[in-house]
Order: sequence, then C-alpha cells, then structure tokens
Amino acid sequence: MSVLAELEWRGLVADCTDVAELTRRLAAGPVTLYCGFDPTADSLHVGSLVPLLALRRFQLAGHIPIAVAGGATGSIGDPSGKTQERQLLTKEQIGANVAAVRGQLARLLDFQTVVNPALLVDNAEWTAGVSFLDFLRDIGKHFTVNQMVAKESVRARMEDREVGISFTEFSYMLLQAFDFYELARQRQCQLQIGGSDQWGNITAGIDLIRKKLGQGAYGLTLPLITKADGTKFGKTESGTIWLDPRRTSVYRFYQFWIQTDDRDVIRYLKYFTFLSQEEIARLEAEHTANPGARVAHRALAVAVTELLHGAIPTADAIRASEILFGGGLEGVTEGTLRELVGEVPSKILPDLPLAAPGISAVELFAQSGLSPSKGQARKDLEGGGLYVNNVKLSDVNHRITSADLLFERYLLLRKGKRNYTVVSLR
Repeated sequence: MSVLAELEWRGLVADCTDVAELTRRLAAGPVTLYCGFDPTADSLHVGSLVPLLALRRFQLAGHIPIAVAGGATGSIGDPSGKTQERQLLTKEQIGANVAAVRGQLARLLDFQTVVNPALLVDNAEWTAGVSFLDFLRDIGKHFTVNQMVAKESVRARMEDREVGISFTEFSYMLLQAFDFYELARQRQCQLQIGGSDQWGNITAGIDLIRKKLGQGAYGLTLPLITKADGTKFGKTESGTIWLDPRRTSVYRFYQFWIQTDDRDVIRYLKYFTFLSQEEIARLEAEHTANPGARVAHRALAVAVTELLHGAIPTADAIRASEILFGGGLEGVTEGTLRELVGEVPSKILPDLPLAAPGISAVELFAQSGLSPSKGQARKDLEGGGLYVNNVKLSDVNHRITSADLLFERYLLLRKGKRNYTVVSLR
C-alpha cells in the first residue's frame, strides 16, 4: 500500500490538490515535504500528533520530511480556526518555546538515517534578514487582497464585526506561503501537509511557487480530529493533554487514551498508531464482540504512550493505574511510585518515628489527613477500610516501621476504594 493509499484508508486525507498526480509523483521517487508547528507554547499537544505522525509515515515510506519550527510565524499567530486574536508572545518566549518543541519533534522523526534523514528548521532563519519593504515588493505583490479575503480563515473573522482581524494576522498567509517558497527554492520541497484549516495557507504557497519559480507543488490536508460526543479532542476536565511529561504526566497521558469513547477507539487506532490494517481489523472485531473488555482501548493507549514516552515510562504508567485500582505492589518500581506521587495527594512527614516499635497506623492515618482524627482512623480501621501499601489492616494496634517503606522513602496509604495519599519522608 502506498503512503497516500494508507493515509486514505486511515481516514487521514481531507483535501489534496491532485490525488492522481501526487500519487504518480510519490511513486516516482522520494519527495521532500514539510509541515509547520508554531511554538505558541513550550510543548506541542495531542492535536499536533496527526500531522507529526503523518510526517513519520511519509519518512517510513522513503520520503524526506521537514519539520518547521515557526520562530517567525509563531510571532504573528495563525488566524485559522481561531475566533479571536491571539496573544502575541515576546521574542524570548518564542525562543524558549522553539527550543522545547524541537525536542518533541525529534522524538518522532529520524534525523540519523543515511537514506532519507528528516530535517528540522526554523523559519526565522530565512525571514530575519528580509526587510518589510522587500517582503511587500517580492512577496506581497503576488497576492491580491481579493484572493486573501476569499480564504475561509480570513473571511470568517472578517464577518465577525466585533472581533475582526488585525493586519498582523491577515498577513500570516503570506508568511506561510513564503515558507513554502523558500523550502521549494532551498530544499526542493514539493509537498506541504497540515490540518484542514490550513488549506488556504497551503494553496497560497503553491500559487507563490508557481509564480516565482515557475514550477508546481502539492498540498495535502489532514482532518481536524473531533470526539463522537462533540467535545474538543485533546481537552479534558483538567485541561489540555500536552506531549511534554512535565506538563501532562505519562500516567495522565496514558489515561487520556485508555478513556477514549467506545465510538472513537477504532478511528483513533487508525489515526494515532502504526498498527497494521490486519491488527486494527482484529482489534475492531474484538471490540465489537466485547467492548467491555477494552482490548482496543489498551492497545491504543500502549501504542501511543510508548511512541511518545518509551516502553519503561509506559510500563510505569500502566502499573500505577493497576495500583490505583487496588492492585498489589509486587515488583513495583520507583518510577511507578513517582507517577503515583504526581497523581494522588502526597504529604511529606520527615519526622515519623519509624524505628521499632514504629508509629501506630491510627496515628499515621490521622497525620496524613486521610482520617480527620485518631478516633475516626480507629473506626475506619475497625471497619476494614484502611490499607498500607494496598494491604488491608485488621489490627487496631498495628504499627508501621521502616520495614514498610517503599524505596526507603514512601508509604502508600489508602482509605476505602479510591482515596489515596502517598506519605514521603523527604
């Protein structure tokens, strides 16, 4: 299956300038393609995964992907898909964001292979030396305002009289077209990909290449992902799901995928994994026969989390999930404990008297805050509702010593089925 046919099977083609012609060009030999990622934050989010994974799919098929970190376009702000003006970032913020995003792009693309290594560039490299007047003369003269106003991303904003669109964001289309032109001129880039809201910007670049270089180019857009229930993909009650584990822990990232709506899980397996058509068909059959087993959900969560964060952090996230649902701590790693510390309430109690005979469990639960008082802790314990390291306590005189510490530092306390606190000595 060709890369374009695979994208179509996966439901990842929204628009294409000429499917038949692009198919012939891709079959003729390696094509250089690009996708831009504006550094509006110090991390990409899961909404960026579809185009980023598409670059990877093209690279696996033998083509040459370029990831563009938008140091220049990020300072302007893309109006596409936005109902109001973006908050402008300082040059220092943009620089820091570009550096952070570079590492995330490098995680999914192969920059070391000899045959078709990926490239990572910043569009600030070719815009920094261009004066405003030169840009107007050499680029702006090739576009009419009529053309630009006709683009959906601009027209929608202009129709909103209260919000409107600034000249700054109005000019974004020209900057993105300039990117495509410069990459075509410098790197022989022939294809730009992006979300479906980028169609107007992409075709503007194709027009500029035709007018200034006298050659053709291609555009391909990918669908913007939605949820079956109509809510925005990549958002949860706790906020955006980021690719940086410092902003969204590996545990929460894994949980985001495991909690996918039953109606979305097969679509997401096609969109976000590299599982084969046969593997996905098997998972779909299992899901249809027994959706409650959540086999497809686990396959999705494991595949995407391992892809972004690696096998060991993924295993820690899975183990943390098992523990938080009452599983035992046999073979637990310190990485798993660190995941738990970030996901449940924690309390540092450096002066616990854990040398023999230790501290009474009743006193410990009261100090941890899981029980509001020693009297209530005693009642909770007598009712069979207190656990240390997920082992139920039965003796009201039970004492906790240093022998109970996990990695000489942690105690996992639980009250009832789901109320946890991690007590740490430091």
